[in-house]
Amino acid sequence: MRNAAFVVFIIIVGGAAFIAYNAYFIVHQTQTALVLEFGDPTRVITKPGLYWKTPVVQTVEFFDKRILDVEIVEKEVTASDQKRLKVDAFARYKIVDPLQFFKTLTDEAGAHARIDNVMDAAMRSVLGGTPFIDVVKVKREELMRQIAERVNGEVKNFGIEIVDVRIKRADLPEANSQAIYERMKTEREREAAEIRAEGSEQAKRIKATADRGVTVTIADANRDSESLRGEGDAERNRIYAEAFGKDPDFFAFYRSMQAYEEGLKSSDTRMVISPNTEFFQYFNSPNGKMFAPPQRGPSVPAPAAPTSSQAAR
Repeated sequence: MRNAAFVVFIIIVGGAAFIAYNAYFIVHQTQTALVLEFGDPTRVITKPGLYWKTPVVQTVEFFDKRILDVEIVEKEVTASDQKRLKVDAFARYKIVDPLQFFKTLTDEAGAHARIDNVMDAAMRSVLGGTPFIDVVKVKREELMRQIAERVNGEVKNFGIEIVDVRIKRADLPEANSQAIYERMKTEREREAAEIRAEGSEQAKRIKATADRGVTVTIADANRDSESLRGEGDAERNRIYAEAFGKDPDFFAFYRSMQAYEEGLKSSDTRMVISPNTEFFQYFNSPNGKMFAPPQRGPSVPAPAAPTSSQAAR
């Protein structure tokens, strides 16, 4: 009997503990709670603390009060200048009305799916009316603000608030990027060819100018040299003329010495010539006077002319 009473006591204590465990719950500082009774919301708890509920009949749904992130699936958008873009973005939101959030979206997974759809429409609307260069560079901050405003206008009835929208990457598709790269490469090659052509033309112009300058300089130098040479020759002839006029014998002697220097080189010089010629006049006489050839009598025959072989010897 005593054992039966002890078992009953244990069952009662265990049941009470189970009821107490399921009747109380804790709401943390980073959470809000929604108490449901047979699936219908009855209370919203926003302050942290220890609370109670009816076991079995009531359940509790917890929602994070902190700012939450949602990654947006990569979208392909056409800009106003018909350039296709791949846009990778994300949004930050927070749950401001847990009851409305639960009624419309149920949980965070539903919220992420709905925000993704709204973001898709907002990005196509905003980016579709903007040129490519504004999306990737010039007005990116302004465009993100416009997208956030549009998304907020769409999701305010879901019990959430969009805190921020960021475009992480906005690039051309791979095929378009390659085509643009090739076009840019072709354009740069064309510019390089133009610059080379201009450089070559300028080089030819400079070379032609230099060649013309060289030709003119050489021509002027030749002219001046010929003029100086003519003046020198004239001066030389004048000096020769004066010298001849002052002392004709000395001038004749000097010219003969020059002739000997030019005619009688240090090499093996051979001459077949009569010694009584005018060329050897200073060999025959210091004064350069010519000796008359000796007269031969009729009985003395003149020497025979040397043959060609004797002349060569």
